[in-house]
Amino acid sequence: MTVSTLPAPQQRTRTKPVVPLSRWAAYLLLLLGGLLTLAPFFFMFVFATHDRSDIFQLPPPVWFGDHLQENYRNLLERTPFWRNLWNSLYLAVMTTGTTLFFCTLGGFGFAMYEFKGRDTLFGLLIATMLIPGTLNLVPYALIMQALGWIDTPRALWVPGMASAFGIFLMRQYIGTAIPRELIEAARIDGATEFGIFRRIILPLCGPAMATLGLVTFVQSWNSFLLPLIIFRSDTTSTAPLALRSLQGIANTDWGALMCGVALTVIPLLVLFAIASRQLIEGLTSGALKG
Repeated sequence: MTVSTLPAPQQRTRTKPVVPLSRWAAYLLLLLGGLLTLAPFFFMFVFATHDRSDIFQLPPPVWFGDHLQENYRNLLERTPFWRNLWNSLYLAVMTTGTTLFFCTLGGFGFAMYEFKGRDTLFGLLIATMLIPGTLNLVPYALIMQALGWIDTPRALWVPGMASAFGIFLMRQYIGTAIPRELIEAARIDGATEFGIFRRIILPLCGPAMATLGLVTFVQSWNSFLLPLIIFRSDTTSTAPLALRSLQGIANTDWGALMCGVALTVIPLLVLFAIASRQLIEGLTSGALKG
């Protein structure tokens, strides 16, 4: 009696996917680009912990030192830094909040309403973006002087409540991302125009508003020229003006300056880490439409 033996099943060998050499080169290039981008931030925090003699030695320090407390003390002795930082935060929040509301409202009007002269008015609005901002400095200062707003925060955030760039951005987003049928359906249901704006437009414009809000906040936070014209005292100045006051012709406390710069940049880094996803979604939403 013969016993037939069945052949053993062949084991499948799993092959690892081979990554092309071009992809590894792209990864390496992205890694180098990321390191070059992060290098200024890293050395900014490193220099904030060193004194002036260490910062300017060759080669410069590449790791943290032990002069952070001294630099911080010198920063507070020479400037009311935390008061200036609060002024910058107040201006940035007020500018961002009012810009988001009025620019979204203006973009909604240009995108969803048909009225005489709409395209002409929108073209004139876009044309204002071609005017250099420095040409408006003298008229701007004279108007603020006539209103009695010199050395007051509202002189900065009230004129910038509705920017041409913000209205253009929101108009393009609303016109492409929100169908008119949705607006018409809300009108048939009895919704008011402002109710449509509040209940439909604002919730659907999250990515674009996050993009505009982040750009506006950073621009207001880093603004230097307009606060230099408006503010006349140390207590009403912003953080960039306070940091500029640390620089002298003959002597500059670079350790205290780097400490102040590091403290000023931290809120921006936190904000970008929170809103980076919405920023990318808002910038790429138009490119994903067929």
